[in-house]
Amino acid sequence: MQSQKSTPPYILFTIVISQFLCTSLWFAGNAILPELVANFGLAPSYLGHLTSAVQLGFISGTLLFAILTLADRFPPSSLFFLCSVLASVCNFILSLDTLNAITALTSRFGTGFFLAGIYPVGMKIASDYYQKGLGKSLGLLVGALVMGTAFPHFIRSFTAGLEWHYVVYLTSLGSLIGGTCMLLFVPNGPYRSPSKEFDFSLFMTVFKEYNFRKAAFGYFGHMWELYAFWAFLPVFLTAYSDIHGRGFDLSFWSFVIIAVGGISCALGGILSERSSPKAIAQTALFLSGTCCFLSPLMFWQQSPILLLVFLVFWGTVVTADSPMFSTLVAQSAPAQNKGTGLTIVNCIGFGITIFSIQLLNWVQTAVHPMFLLVTLSIGPILGLVHFIKFGKSINKGK
Repeated sequence: MQSQKSTPPYILFTIVISQFLCTSLWFAGNAILPELVANFGLAPSYLGHLTSAVQLGFISGTLLFAILTLADRFPPSSLFFLCSVLASVCNFILSLDTLNAITALTSRFGTGFFLAGIYPVGMKIASDYYQKGLGKSLGLLVGALVMGTAFPHFIRSFTAGLEWHYVVYLTSLGSLIGGTCMLLFVPNGPYRSPSKEFDFSLFMTVFKEYNFRKAAFGYFGHMWELYAFWAFLPVFLTAYSDIHGRGFDLSFWSFVIIAVGGISCALGGILSERSSPKAIAQTALFLSGTCCFLSPLMFWQQSPILLLVFLVFWGTVVTADSPMFSTLVAQSAPAQNKGTGLTIVNCIGFGITIFSIQLLNWVQTAVHPMFLLVTLSIGPILGLVHFIKFGKSINKGK
């Protein structure tokens, strides 16, 4: 078996770049939402539906991939490549002249479905190469996801004088490039333990592992907050701008606030080599939960600079725990079912995001905008309650 020391440095670099390019599809629809709304006369609530369509597609994909244990039964790089191509095609549909509201939602659903073969499979590939230092590698990988999620907002800001279709063109092309790089340069890792048998019951039995369950529940609390925060960040900024008469480059600041989380993921991964991943995850989850409660105060005050500093800080801590949870989930799952375990947790986690996104979709019509993000605190509170017990009963197995 190839030793970890002999793993070429370009392997991790390729995995990270491929993940970044492919996950840029995630918020491509959100970045061009104003144009979609203008073209089709859609209601403001379409933001929640558009984002939920991607999440629902991702859930459906991860559910199917988990039940069929695809990430453990087949070469993960090949699966990653195939899904990157199909996700790119689904995303490209957004640029068609025949697009309508239903087609847009279908396109987003398909994109999310095939992202299920990109994000969790990318983590699976990294865990096949790195056992020691897994937290660092997953920190870089989740950081790439965050940067990829923010990238469409950057493209929209950078191409403000061009047609909005360029956001779709560039993200679709990026996915094709990322998938091809993974296929050509990242073979099966030295720690891959393929699962040869179909096991339908695995979807439930994996949660019998005590620490796996506690790490997963912490992750679920984190996910309640994360994607709803990202999706409604432009709404929060727009409402502040309208009420206080302050102008923002919404695409640019949405990019900055989301993208800074990619840096915190990478730093969290590096710190995990010297500190406990559990401690990092708990601290980040506590701080992001605190930001939920402080958001009305930050909205009420008059200084846009203070608001932006606050949101950049929130964007930093809201993601810092993500690679730590993924690391603990991967380390707690049975070795031969590591990929499926990660996929199952992703499936449930992204299912939770639909409820928080739709809740905010309703809240924005029912309460003052300053209170919009307070409801996100539910996730960090419940996540901390469960996750704090991680590692305390490792031998109970229940």
